[in-house]
Amino acid sequence: MTGYEGRRSQAERDAITVEIGYALVSAAFAAALVLGAVAGPALLFSLPDVVETVLPRTGVVLAAALFAVRTIAVLVRFRRSGQPSQPGRTNPDS
Repeated sequence: MTGYEGRRSQAERDAITVEIGYALVSAAFAAALVLGAVAGPALLFSLPDVVETVLPRTGVVLAAALFAVRTIAVLVRFRRSGQPSQPGRTNPDS
């Protein structure tokens, strides 16, 4: 974020903390939606045994993959975007 190996300011540490929290919460929400969409029918309807076994497992795998991809994507985007030069203001190119 700072471009040098010095200590980060409190504002930079706070921004990183908020972004990590956002990444985790948004990834958990997206993963829960995918899990519900894929595994939900197996819980709501009477389906063949094979389908009732495969859908929840597939949902868990897809949800875990989505959680990881979403978390990494948000954090990489944050790292590339940098921070505003003054608190409370946006970058001129945003």
